[in-house]
Amino acid sequence: MDNDLCASRLLEPDAPGSRFKSEVAVKRIGILGGTSAESTVSYYSRITREYTRRFGDFSYPEILIYSVSFQEIADWQAQGDWDAIAEKMADAFGVLAAAGADIGLIAANTLHRVYDAVAGRSPIPLVHIVDALATAIRAAGCSTVGLLGTRYTMRESFYSDRLSSHNIVALVPTSAQQEEIHRVIHEELSRGILRPASRAYYLRVIDSLAERGAEGIILGCTEIPLLVGEDDHALPLFDTATIHADAALEAALS
Repeated sequence: MDNDLCASRLLEPDAPGSRFKSEVAVKRIGILGGTSAESTVSYYSRITREYTRRFGDFSYPEILIYSVSFQEIADWQAQGDWDAIAEKMADAFGVLAAAGADIGLIAANTLHRVYDAVAGRSPIPLVHIVDALATAIRAAGCSTVGLLGTRYTMRESFYSDRLSSHNIVALVPTSAQQEEIHRVIHEELSRGILRPASRAYYLRVIDSLAERGAEGIILGCTEIPLLVGEDDHALPLFDTATIHADAALEAALS
């Protein structure tokens, strides 16, 4: 079974405030969250609010959340034990499916490193964050973008390779910049700490990527949009949490 769902654009209602109409039952969404709790909240808020913005009522899809232990995941990442992470995630989607979820999503960029292993074991189809992101990047007319994220997302090839399959080139910060970006994510953003100095640093990194030819910037950790928003820079900033949540909403309504 193909457990990979791609993104396209949701249809607008027939008239302002009209309810969503479909002959197909709305699917229940299962979110694997907790990495971190800060971004998991943003997924829930975006899906429910975006539905109401589009259709005017509160008949948004039912949502189930499996919040894993972030510390357990972080420890396995530090140890390089991605097999343990994949097993934990696959088990989580089994729980979500048993609870009634029809489709699933991993509310984190870094954990998509093991997407294929997890999707192959998941009893429900999953929405891939990079496929949804690529649709948004191409719609914005970009082909070369800067990538901010955890050190795993920036340094390893799983993310840039998936973008490359969509004919999108990803530029990453220098090694020193990657370490500071990663530190801010784990020591500040994942704890709900937003510091002006960190925002200023991120914007300087974005400037350096723009000088190297980036036409837009991927906020490739779902916590980064808590710190840097679309109004903070002239380049288009691609909020992966919002893009992914919108793709999940579309899948639920399709």
